[in-house]
Amino acid sequence: MKYLNTITIMIFLFVLSSCSTGGNHPDFEANVEKVQTFLELQGSEADPQAQLDMIQAEFGEYLIGWQDAMEDVVYTATNYLPGVNPETGVLDGSVRSYGTWTGVHSETGKSWELSSYHTWDFKDGQIVYGGDYFDAGGFLASLAPSEEE
Repeated sequence: MKYLNTITIMIFLFVLSSCSTGGNHPDFEANVEKVQTFLELQGSEADPQAQLDMIQAEFGEYLIGWQDAMEDVVYTATNYLPGVNPETGVLDGSVRSYGTWTGVHSETGKSWELSSYHTWDFKDGQIVYGGDYFDAGGFLASLAPSEEE
């Protein structure tokens, strides 16, 4: 019976310790703040250069195009989650978020709402990669002029 108790305790401790992540990556909270600033700048369009300074140059044209096509853009995050290196599974300071975008299409004046999932990877404090996951086809179709227009 003593042997069974020892095994039970060892299994319990193993399971308990395997569930512990050891906390977030040291850069995670600072990177969340950078993402929040980035998203606020995206919506306000107040300082495009400040936003461009936060990312690699090749993403700039995409962001400016988005800002030209949309107005009153707001991202409401459901959460900000720590990301992991896909090869190692180790927390790497990247940020993931589920949330909802709202805004107005500049050309048609149509208001829109879009549920999405985003990723932001960092290197030396700068966003070096981002992923946007949403129903792009449905979104674009919703912005098309209606037959009556």
